[in-house]
Amino acid sequence: MSACAPTQPQTPTRTERPHQPHSPPHRFRVAGADVSASIAVFLIALPLSLGIALATGAPLQAGLVAAAVGGIVAGRLGGCPLQVSGPAAGLTVVTADLIGRYGWRATCGITVLAGLAQLGLGCLRVARSALAVSPAVVHGMLAGIGVTIAVAQLHIVLGGSPHSSVLDNVRALPGQLVQLRPAAVTMSALTLTLLLAWPRLPGRPGRLLRGIPAALVAVAGATATASLTGLTLPRVDLPSWRSHALAGLPEGPVLGVAAAVLTTTLVCSVQSLLGAVAVDKMVAGRPGPQARVGRSNLDRELLGQGSANIVSGALGGLPVAGVAVRSSANVQNGAVSRNSTMLHGVLVVVAALLMVPILELIPLASLAALVMAVGIQMVSLHHIRTVTRHREVLVYAATTLGVVVLGVLEGVLSGVAMAVAVALHRLTRTRITHEEKGGVHHIHARGQLTFLAVPRLSRALHLVPQGAHAVVELDGSFMDHAAYESLQDWQHAHTAQGGSAELTGRRGGVRTATSEHRGSRPDGTDGRPDDGQHDERHDRRDDDGHDRRHDLARGISAFQRDTAPLVRGELARLAREGQRPSQLFLTCADSRLVTSMITSSGPGDLFVVRNVGNLVPLPGEERGDDSVAAAIEYAVDVLKVRSITVCGHSGCGAMQALLESEPGGARTPLRRWLRHGLPSLERMGDGTRPGARLAGRSAADAVEQLGLTNVVQQLEHLRAHESVARALRDGVLELHGMYFHVGEAQAYLLDGASGDELFDRVREADLSA
Repeated sequence: MSACAPTQPQTPTRTERPHQPHSPPHRFRVAGADVSASIAVFLIALPLSLGIALATGAPLQAGLVAAAVGGIVAGRLGGCPLQVSGPAAGLTVVTADLIGRYGWRATCGITVLAGLAQLGLGCLRVARSALAVSPAVVHGMLAGIGVTIAVAQLHIVLGGSPHSSVLDNVRALPGQLVQLRPAAVTMSALTLTLLLAWPRLPGRPGRLLRGIPAALVAVAGATATASLTGLTLPRVDLPSWRSHALAGLPEGPVLGVAAAVLTTTLVCSVQSLLGAVAVDKMVAGRPGPQARVGRSNLDRELLGQGSANIVSGALGGLPVAGVAVRSSANVQNGAVSRNSTMLHGVLVVVAALLMVPILELIPLASLAALVMAVGIQMVSLHHIRTVTRHREVLVYAATTLGVVVLGVLEGVLSGVAMAVAVALHRLTRTRITHEEKGGVHHIHARGQLTFLAVPRLSRALHLVPQGAHAVVELDGSFMDHAAYESLQDWQHAHTAQGGSAELTGRRGGVRTATSEHRGSRPDGTDGRPDDGQHDERHDRRDDDGHDRRHDLARGISAFQRDTAPLVRGELARLAREGQRPSQLFLTCADSRLVTSMITSSGPGDLFVVRNVGNLVPLPGEERGDDSVAAAIEYAVDVLKVRSITVCGHSGCGAMQALLESEPGGARTPLRRWLRHGLPSLERMGDGTRPGARLAGRSAADAVEQLGLTNVVQQLEHLRAHESVARALRDGVLELHGMYFHVGEAQAYLLDGASGDELFDRVREADLSA
C-alpha cells in the first residue's frame, strides 16, 4: 500500500475488446464453499422453522414459507451477504400474541405492514440509530422471550398444550405434571439428549460426526425412534398447499394494530441489525485465506428485511428476521457470498414441495423440545455477567420481567424507562467532600459533574485557604461545561494568589494529573510535592554524571511517597484475586508510548506485550524465541481477554530501519527480528491496494505509511495463531488496530473489519473523556 497508488493500465472498453466469436457465454457460478454452507444451513433451518411455527400456533407451512423467503429475498436484497434470515425464535412471543388477538390471516397482514415500515426506516437511513438501544435492553428482551418460549414449550414436551400467557403456563404446570404422557416425554428427552450430547462426541470420529447439525440429528433420531417403535403421539400435519391461507386485512382498533406493527418492526429490525454486526465480527475473525466479504450495509439490510417481510406476509408466512444460529453456521461452514443464503432458501422450497411425507413423521414433542432448548439458550449467562459488571442489571431485569409479564413492547419500554432512570440517577448523584491532610487540602468529587453539582463544588473549593496546596480529585467519567468553567476559574484564581492546585482524575484505577502553581509557598517551596518533576530531572542530566545515576532511585522514592498510598488498596485486591485483564495490548517498545496514559487504564486492566516495531511473528517463525506467541496464547486461553489491540505510532525507528534495510547486510539481532516486518513492507509496496489514510488525510511520509500498514499486517498475523482463530470463531474475542501520533498526542482507532479497506475508515479516538 502506498500513499499514492500507481497509475493503473486502462481497461479496454467493449468496443476495444478483441472479437471472440467462439467464446462461451457468461454463466452463473456458485462456489463450492457456498454449496456446502447452504446445505448445512438448510439442515438446521428445516426443523427449527417447523418448531418455531409450532411454538407460535401458526400453520406449520408458515415456517417453511418464511425460511424460503428469508433465504431468497432477504439473502438477495439484504446488506449483510452472509446473514441467514427466516423465522426467528425472538419473534415467537410477538407472533403468538398477534395470532391469539387478531387471527392468522390478520397477523400475515401485520407482517406486511411491518415490512413496509422497515422499508421506510431503510430509506430514512436510521439503521445505525437503532443500534443506540442499550445492550441491556436488547439482552433483557431476548431473555424474556426465551423464558416465555421455554415455559410454553414445556407443556408440549410433557404432552399437553400451552396457554396464552407465561403466568397461565406456570400456574398450569402442576396439573400438567399430573397428566404426563410417557410417549411425548420420551421423545422430548431423546431429542434433548441428542441435542446436548452430539456436539460433545469425543475423538476423531466425533469430530467428523459433529459436522452434522445437532438439531437435525436430534429431530431425526426422535422421528426414527417414534416410527420404529410405533408410538402414538401427535405429529407434524402439513395440509395441502392449495388450502394455505394468505394475508388478510387486520381488524380492530387502529391504535392496537399500530402497536402490533410497531412491535413487529422493532423486534425484527433490532434482531436483524444486531445479527448483521455479529456476522461482520465472525467474518473478520475467520482464519485462513478467504474471499473478500464486504462489511454490512445496515440501511440496505433493513430494506432487504422489509422486502422479505412483505413477501412472507403476503404468501402466508411468519415474520422474518436475521437468525444467529443459521448465520453462524453459514460463516463457520465457509460461505463466501450471498449465494449460500439464497441456495438454502431454494432447498427449503424443494423440501416443502417434495418431502411432505417425511416431514409428517416428526413428533411435535421433538420440535417442542428443540425450540425449548433454543429459548433456554436465549437467557445467556455471559450477557448477565456483562450487564452486572457494567452495573446495568436493573435495566436487564426490568426488561426481562416486563417481557415475561406484560409483553414484548411493554417490556422494552419498561427497560428503556429503567435505563433512563439509571442514567439520570448516575448523572445527579455526585458526592463532594473536603478534608485536610498534612497541610494539603483534598477535594474529592465522586460521580458526574454537571451544572447541578456546581454550587456544592464551589462551596467545597472555597474552603481551601489562599496560598494553600490543593488536590482536586475527579472520580467520574463526565463533566459538563458549567462544572468545567467553575473549576477552571477557581484554579486560575487560586494559583494567582500564590497557591497551587493539582487536578487528578481516576479512570480504570490509574491517576492522571495536571497541576498549576504560581509564586512560592510560605515554606519556600513551589507548592508541589518533591516528586522528581520532569524539568528538574532534565536539569540534573545537564550536570555531571553523578546525579543521573540516581534517577531510578528518585523515581522509586517518589512512587513510594506519592503514588503507592493511592494504589495500594487496588493492588492488594489484585494480589488476592489475581489478574483479570480485559485486553491484550501489543505495542512498540518506544519510550514515548505510555500505554496506561493513552488508554486511561490502570493496574489489572491491560496485559501488555512490547517489542521493537509492535510485530507479531507468524506461528513457527520465531525460531527459538516464542515469547510473543506464548504471550498471545496465555492472554487468550488462560486470561480469557476479550480483545487484542495492535498499536503502532508515528516516528517509529523500527519502520525507519525496515525502509532503509538492504539485502545482504549483517545479520544482527535487530535485523533478524525485523524480518517479521517484511510482509508489511511488501504490503505497502503492493500497488493494487489503496493507500493508507489517517483521519481523511494521506500519510505524512513513508515511515507513517509503513507504520499504518504494519498495524493491519500484524492483525492478519494475529488471526493465524490457533488460539486467536478459535476465540474469534467462538465470538469471544475482538481485534482492534490503533495508531498513536506522538507529536499530536492523538490516538486513532482503525475502523474496519480487515484487509486494505481498514484505512478508508479511520476515525479519531475521543480522548476528551
